[in-house]
Amino acid sequence: MTNSKNSGHIFIIAEAGVNHDGNIDQAIQLIDIATQAGADAVKFQTFKTEAMVTKTAQMAEYQVTSPKKLNSQFELLKNLELSWNDHLTLFDYAKKNHIEFLSSPFDIESINLLEKLNINTYKIPSGEILSIPYLRALAKLNKKTILSTGMSDINEIHTAIKCLTNAGLELNNLTLLHTNTAYPTPYEDVNLNAMLTLKELFSVDVGFSDHSLGIEVPIAAAALGASVIEKHFTLDKLLPGPDHQASLSPQELKMMISAVRNIEIALGSEEKKISPSESKNITAARKSIVAKQDIKIGELFTEDNLTIKRPGNGLSSLLWDKVVGTKAKQNFLTDTPIRL
Repeated sequence: MTNSKNSGHIFIIAEAGVNHDGNIDQAIQLIDIATQAGADAVKFQTFKTEAMVTKTAQMAEYQVTSPKKLNSQFELLKNLELSWNDHLTLFDYAKKNHIEFLSSPFDIESINLLEKLNINTYKIPSGEILSIPYLRALAKLNKKTILSTGMSDINEIHTAIKCLTNAGLELNNLTLLHTNTAYPTPYEDVNLNAMLTLKELFSVDVGFSDHSLGIEVPIAAAALGASVIEKHFTLDKLLPGPDHQASLSPQELKMMISAVRNIEIALGSEEKKISPSESKNITAARKSIVAKQDIKIGELFTEDNLTIKRPGNGLSSLLWDKVVGTKAKQNFLTDTPIRL
């Protein structure tokens, strides 16, 4: 992940997550889709189920979608766990396709696994925002770090940032992502303006991790100044895993990225100036001072015998007050541009 401060480039993460359903071939297809759509990075999830969740932890509501009769998060996640060899395969394949490989570690063992791959950027999932030992282990690496802030308030975010910086993470390596951890997120709960609050309060880069349906909200986030945008995508929304229904189809992902890139260009600079594309319209759209009626030489120019009309290739209407009250040095027919 390149530093987005003042670069104008929005870092787009295509979130594959666990939408590979434990199938390495499916995971490779997801990298292909993210690459073809123009994402900067494709992100998976790295976890050791035994280190992440107890065997009796119940599934979240959105996770209860599998056709298999699973009784716990442990059973669900164990089927979605990627091995070390899987990580090597995906990392190498992403590198070959010139797209950055990212993964969210969910435990310290997984941080160590990803560090063996020497990845450039770490993404902290919302559920780990208060996992103090985990945060300290990751902060010691002092790499580019993206922190999702779902299910948290300002005080909890402040606590997490303090923990990270006290443990060695430099603040300029941190990006905060506003997000809502509901799959899918109702529009009334997105609260996108909170992203701007994070930027104002913590003076770091901010972005948005979207779990709402459709592509509208990430595009709005881009317009509001997000430096990072993350969005789940899938091969097929009808697949049985827990995240497919709240993910974008391949075509939707491509449309979202194209729209964000257009917004990125359209935002431009803060300077208000005449653009090259509009400068050619100045003459046709602006007005000049012309004779409202026939005017004879020596006649006084007045507000009754002058007017302003297109095109703007004569005296500018800005000179109106200088022209009114002077004498005509020649005859002017109606609609003739005035010359002094």
